[in-house]
Amino acid sequence: MSALLTLLDRAVAGQDLTESEGIQLIEQRDPQARAAIRQAADTLRQELVGQTVTYVVNRNLNFTNICEQHCSFCAFRRDADQAGAYWLSEAQMLARIQGAVQAGATEICIQGGLNPQAKRGGSSLAFYTHLIGTIQGAFPHLHLHAFSPQEVQFIAREDGLSWETVLRALQAAGVGSLPGTAAEVLDDGVRRVLCPEKIDTATWLAIVQQAHALGLPTTSTLLSGHIETPAQRIHHLAQLRQVQQVSRAAGRPGFTEFILLPFVGQSAPAVLRKRVGRDQPCLTDALHTTAVARLFLGSWILNHQPSWVKLGLAAATEALTWGCNDLGGTLMEEHISTAAGAQGGTAQTVADLQAAIRSLGRPFQERTTLYQPVASVQQKSRPGTQETGFGSGRASRI
Repeated sequence: MSALLTLLDRAVAGQDLTESEGIQLIEQRDPQARAAIRQAADTLRQELVGQTVTYVVNRNLNFTNICEQHCSFCAFRRDADQAGAYWLSEAQMLARIQGAVQAGATEICIQGGLNPQAKRGGSSLAFYTHLIGTIQGAFPHLHLHAFSPQEVQFIAREDGLSWETVLRALQAAGVGSLPGTAAEVLDDGVRRVLCPEKIDTATWLAIVQQAHALGLPTTSTLLSGHIETPAQRIHHLAQLRQVQQVSRAAGRPGFTEFILLPFVGQSAPAVLRKRVGRDQPCLTDALHTTAVARLFLGSWILNHQPSWVKLGLAAATEALTWGCNDLGGTLMEEHISTAAGAQGGTAQTVADLQAAIRSLGRPFQERTTLYQPVASVQQKSRPGTQETGFGSGRASRI
């Protein structure tokens, strides 16, 4: 135990852990050791970003579930002629965004299936840029958080373009940042089982790095709790950390946050469900991985967020004591995880998120996509609670 505590002290002090040290942490099963890891992650969170818990008022816009790929864990996708297939019209999308704006949204997160029919004048890129331009023209104050690296690669492939050309065009149309989804686990052996038709690890990393080079921030994710090994989880985190180090050194925006996505397999094919051995996430494992991710990523990725869609709001709130400092967004609708069998719901109200944060005795703060405070919404902690402030931790001196 003394060796573990020394390792944790080094992480809290700001030293980068090696992959072997990360594996040592992720493989801990002893309750006392896991409690020490939780405490260290919570301490590091407070050191880096303070006590304030942030959230964003946003809406998901999953504009189509028609997809050419067949990921083994996905229950959202449909073929074009399959029952339940949909493709929202421009009018439907604008109506949903209008409702979100009326509810106070500052961000629209846009992702969809890889639909080969999504073209305008024969061009896939023209469809996507027209969509973004139309939304930006109607709602110029909204931040458009849109299109994963997989979608960027799809557009580029469809039109025979470079990733850089696609990213520049999306950026010029109004995209402000990219979701770091489609990462799953950055290990090609795992990807050949989970998502054999998706981009490989090198392509995901290259597109993210290209986005950063153009000034487009992205988020980062890890889909955990299925067939991956502890070493593969840590190597995934190590690759994210390396990308962030390069982006920071070059003065680029990099990753804004890390989101752990626990695997939900309720609607996955029987073969995969049998290998995983459960339909819903293991909370103990998810919380432990959350803490290890905070310690391993250290000061490189400051903001950590649990998935209330996959875990439920109560468990996501508990994750705020395991190293997380952000509770995510209101979403207003969610189809992808819910189709897989996630039981956390499809929307949260601002009041729900604030109440969850308040239950921990910590202050809350509405934020923008890029983690700037929305000045009109701020809640101080109750008397007796130490307040280090949103963005006033050690990170402000790094």
